[in-house]
Amino acid sequence: MTWLLVVAMKRSMAASRSKKERRRHVQQELFRRGGKRRGAGRKSKRVRPGARHEKRPKIKPQYALHVVMRVVPAVGSMRRRSMYKAMRDASIIAALRQRFRIVHISIQRTHIHMLVEADTKLALARGMQGFQISVARNVNTALGVDRYRRRRGPVFADRYHLEVITSPKQARCALSYVLNNWRKHREDQQGLARTWLVDPFSSGASFPDWLELEGKAMMWPIRATYDPLIVYRPRSWLLRDGWKLHGPISVRDVPSKRAQRF
Repeated sequence: MTWLLVVAMKRSMAASRSKKERRRHVQQELFRRGGKRRGAGRKSKRVRPGARHEKRPKIKPQYALHVVMRVVPAVGSMRRRSMYKAMRDASIIAALRQRFRIVHISIQRTHIHMLVEADTKLALARGMQGFQISVARNVNTALGVDRYRRRRGPVFADRYHLEVITSPKQARCALSYVLNNWRKHREDQQGLARTWLVDPFSSGASFPDWLELEGKAMMWPIRATYDPLIVYRPRSWLLRDGWKLHGPISVRDVPSKRAQRF
């Protein structure tokens, strides 16, 4: 009897374990943890969500690229003389690269627009990494207490936003949007800026194809104390000639808020 009782107890325990295993297996199927699903991941605590961590699109040498970089609030407004100098010094260093070329820059209070050209995706990644490091170092130096104690901390809020330009119409919209972005933010209606024709915190002074310059042999005069941003002349057909298929760009154009995300 004792032997039969022991056998019965073992069978009962084995059956109980198999039921638990089956129940646990079903529970894992119903309530799976991890993996790709809607709403997964840590929720952002920022007022404005950052750039999504998605795979960068395919890049070809004939394409143009619209890049947007957002600045952390601790830096303050980028439309200051010291911040302009920090950006200009970084653009000089970036000009040493041949496979990554900055064609236009527009500095706004909380973000920076750029039109760039890159031969490959790797060239874009390396070029942007070097440029952002250079800007961050210069900005932190400008915000420091003195030349020996510079600010510590990030300058850019998150990953840069990238839009690949593949058509003449898209190129024309991007050029107008970047060069006249200050009018969208109404910077042209404040103080001394009301007397400006082109945004001095951009490379607009180096753009030779304004509608107002048609038929003129010279560009606008530049003050002796003004140091323009260092940019490349475009090599891609889209930024050089292709955009002209959709009409000229005036210095008084105000970009539409619906045309771009930024």
